[in-house]
Amino acid sequence: MNDTISRDIEDEAPEAKARWFRSLTLEERMDYLCQITDMILEINPSILKAKDAEPIEGRVLILRLDTDRKG
Repeated sequence: MNDTISRDIEDEAPEAKARWFRSLTLEERMDYLCQITDMILEINPSILKAKDAEPIEGRVLILRLDTDRKG
């Protein structure tokens, strides 16, 4: 994993984050997943007791790319 710090705003774009994640090896991706899971459990250990999440109506906005649009 590259442990450098960037101060470039472009590195915060979702596309840049996806490129970074894809650049990791499978082992690095799994290590990252474990680190995030450990962090979540440290912040909120009771999350393991939570029931399956249910969608909240009206809280999700689905965006679609209009492929028929000419422009």
